[in-house]
Order: sequence, then C-alpha cells, then structure tokens
Amino acid sequence: MIRVLLADDQAMVRGALATVLGLETDIEVVAQVGSGDEVLQRAKETAPDVALLDVQMPGKDGLEAAAELHGALPSCRIIICTTFGRPGYLSRAMAAGAAGFVVKDAPPEQLVDAVRRVHSGLRVVDPALAAESLATGASPLTGREHDVLKAAKDGSTVAGIAAALHLSEGTVRNHLSAAIGKTGARTRAEAVRLAEEHGWL
Repeated sequence: MIRVLLADDQAMVRGALATVLGLETDIEVVAQVGSGDEVLQRAKETAPDVALLDVQMPGKDGLEAAAELHGALPSCRIIICTTFGRPGYLSRAMAAGAAGFVVKDAPPEQLVDAVRRVHSGLRVVDPALAAESLATGASPLTGREHDVLKAAKDGSTVAGIAAALHLSEGTVRNHLSAAIGKTGARTRAEAVRLAEEHGWL
C-alpha cells in the first residue's frame, strides 16, 4: 500500500485528488492539509511514502515545504502538483528534493501513474514543462535579488524592504535595479510579474 499525504489550500481540489487516489487498491491517502506550514508535522505523524504538494499555499509554499520535508524525512518521495506549470518552478522543485512535477490539468490516470512511479524510485516530470524549462533556463536572479524582488511583491517601499531584510536602502536599490535588468522589465512591478510568470519567485 502506498501511503500518500496531500497538501493543497483548495479544499475542493484536495478532496477531488483524495477521491481519485482513493479509488486505487494500492494507494491510501493518510493525511490532507491546507497549508505548507502543516506538511512536516502531519508527515511525521502519518509517515507517508509520497507527498503530493501544491506550489501556492498559505504559510510556506509547496517548494519551501518540499525542501523542509526532504531534509527531515528523505524517505518520503515528493511530487509537486500545480496549476501553474512554470519552468522556474520545475528547477526549484528539483532543487528542493522533489522527485516529480505534474500539472493539475493532466488526466487522473497520469497522476496515479506518477504516484506509483515516484514511489518506485523513478522521477516523473511533465514533458512539455521539461522542454520549456530547458528552453527558458535557470533563474538569472541571485539569492539576494530573489529575496528583494519577493519582498517587493506587496508594493513595499525601498525603506520597507530594507527594514524587512535588514539591508541598507542603497543595497536594496542596487538589487532591485539588477533584478529589473535581468528580467528585461522597465519597472519593479513588471520585474515581479515577469519573475512570477517564469516561476523564479
């Protein structure tokens, strides 16, 4: 029996995934959570073989939760299952220890197959996304540029970003300028949008 943990902030989607997987005789959904902050604790309590994580969730996102889970319970295989098939998400998911990456609009049998294959030790990646990821390449942003741009998502001022990240305002301006240049944007807001579209944030 393959024990599965589901993490998705949309209860209806989570329920549908649980129903699809529960129809299989060799798969049992042992836990369902609605935020990334709950993933590790529930995994420790239920010892799943496979964790199916959405990317965008409250608290920790699925990629942060994947890294935390992989570090604490490396025997649990991780699949990122998301609506947003962005190339940058794929590379970040693999770096976080995920063994699979599937999009939610895939047929149910593909999801079931992905769970079985990942459980058996294989990697499973949506082929169209893999090709797009290779074409797009890795994120051009440095770690600090990523942090500064992510902090700018809510429209914070340079002073607000500097205070939040414990940086000088001049350093924040430099990182924002570099991020704007690397994304090919004209403004900070456009840089945030482009970085999100590529899955770099």
